[in-house]
Amino acid sequence: MPIVPLRPLLEATQKYSFAQGAFNVNAVAQAKAVIEVHEMFRSAAILQGADLANGFMGGRKDFLNATLEDKKIGAKNIADAVKKYGAESRIPIVLHLDHGKDFDSCKAAIDNGYTSVMIDGSSLPFEQNVELTREVVKYAHNLGVTVEGELGVLAGVEDHVFSDESTYTNPTKVVEFLKKTGADCLAISYGTMHGASKGKNVKLRKEIAIAARECLLHEHIFGVLVSHGSSTVPRYIVEEINKLGGELTDAHGVPVEELKAAIPCGIGKINVDTDIRLAVTRNLKELFSFNPQLRLSSTVGQIYQLLEANKSKFDPRIFLVPIMDTLMKGIIPDDDVAKVVDCIERGVKEAVGTLIVEFGSVGKADLVECVTLEEMAQRYKNGL
Repeated sequence: MPIVPLRPLLEATQKYSFAQGAFNVNAVAQAKAVIEVHEMFRSAAILQGADLANGFMGGRKDFLNATLEDKKIGAKNIADAVKKYGAESRIPIVLHLDHGKDFDSCKAAIDNGYTSVMIDGSSLPFEQNVELTREVVKYAHNLGVTVEGELGVLAGVEDHVFSDESTYTNPTKVVEFLKKTGADCLAISYGTMHGASKGKNVKLRKEIAIAARECLLHEHIFGVLVSHGSSTVPRYIVEEINKLGGELTDAHGVPVEELKAAIPCGIGKINVDTDIRLAVTRNLKELFSFNPQLRLSSTVGQIYQLLEANKSKFDPRIFLVPIMDTLMKGIIPDDDVAKVVDCIERGVKEAVGTLIVEFGSVGKADLVECVTLEEMAQRYKNGL
């Protein structure tokens, strides 16, 4: 099945009252694993490549300084992997850009195979955010590509997205924003945070989602609400990392029950990244703990050294740079690298599989209409 736009999947979440997890990937092995675990649960899949993940997948090890050219290469690498592993799949698969920072980043993703993009103008004044989002919508919808905007600012840190404080979304502005931009879904700020330090006992401001949804229903405007910064940061994985020599402190996520309670309030897409990073990092630490001979491996020994030198970190991109060809292209030169790839895939499946069940998308793949980008472009042209 070819990868599909996000819009039909959004429509299904709204019609059948479930939420779809959207999972960030930074390697070919991660893309493969996300697809396989969704197939196992008969759920549609949303794979996300963050704007700077495209830079990393384009070979830029210092991805915070990724150029537009890096992002173009990386977007194609991710899209090629998704197409490869999704070609024979029976589930709908979406490739979505997370936190596109400008029009050019969104265009680079679209032109290289993404079927959905998020443009993050949340740090801009309202009217500038509207103009930027509208520009992306015009380009994307002409090609059948779905667009997500953002209104309100989340605190926390994730790649280049960072803020010390949250600015909650004003529900009355949601209608105006979607009317003016034509975006298909909207990330809102309602108490979630980027990163692994969200604070203990997070309580989501579900009334914000409820009010936004009611305003949209009253005005007969389509728009699914998106929950960013929604990793649950499983306590058992944090503790396992620390037992293996890690030094993670103040690691707390959003309770699963809080996220599940937000779904009936209008949340249809839930973004998760940190949980995957933690599970993969734990697996890497276990690999070198149980197989000390790998510490001297010519191909993966440097991974161990980077793990030891960065005990308070949990982003696998920090540790896995010695095998960039494997991350970017899926090349596995020897058995040692194969063991690392196995760690990556198992970590992804552990984190993602749990949340597919919790968010309620199990068995709902067939409820999603499979629409091509060309068909979607025509629907946008006809006013849906």
